Amino acid sequence: MELSLFRQRTGLMAALLVTAGALGGCQQNSTSLEKLDTMNTASTAPASFQATARLGKAWQADPNDVGKGLAYAKGLESLGQAEQQMTVLKKLAESHPDNAKLAILYGKKLAQAGKSIEALPILERAAANPGADWRLYSALGSTYDQQGLYDKAQAEYGKALALQPDELSVLNNMGMSHALQGNLKEAETVLRQASLLPKAGSQPRIRQNLALVVGLQGRFEDARKIASADLPPDQVEANMSYLQKMLSQPNTWQQLATGGQS
Repeated sequence: MELSLFRQRTGLMAALLVTAGALGGCQQNSTSLEKLDTMNTASTAPASFQATARLGKAWQADPNDVGKGLAYAKGLESLGQAEQQMTVLKKLAESHPDNAKLAILYGKKLAQAGKSIEALPILERAAANPGADWRLYSALGSTYDQQGLYDKAQAEYGKALALQPDELSVLNNMGMSHALQGNLKEAETVLRQASLLPKAGSQPRIRQNLALVVGLQGRFEDARKIASADLPPDQVEANMSYLQKMLSQPNTWQQLATGGQS
């Protein structure tokens, strides 16, 4: 989960959350799974409901079929049925404990729902298997970050980078993990490394995160210059004012750790 940090104004922790993919919970609607079949038998039912109902029936007829289960889960997600999607993913993950793809997906969804404690054992178990890929290590690192286990998170990001050098999403999360830990110099080093990569040109979040950690060190002119590469002047100035206000408070790092809660 990655974020462009300056877009959050409710506390630095909210801005610094860096799990793989944005950690917002999916919006749910009021349609239950029990109602799906009824709704989808009607000729006027939306195609998305009809398709999801068919996927559900196909998976329920063969619950060990990972492909059918994932398709059903994706359909539920498209309908805003986050809770039901999670139920499907849980059953799949429990039935296939060695499937890294399932572990990553289910672990991410748990983290997005604010259930990183539940996500950890799933991702840890999958990461212990031979052949774990960089995405799994990155997801585990992001989940450790949510728990404040920054050293463990950075170790997992290191494993991910060993398999996928210069991966921007991992470098971004590594930098922000150092920032959450209070190691701003190390965070700046990692994010500068990322910002110099050719593919970073299309990734403004890297530069905005770099501007943040530079600004958190009190170097506002440098931060302003970095932020100006992607943001209009009024937003840059608003960001600088916000940072100055945060740094003028004696409990800045407490807010960093608690999301701005008093």
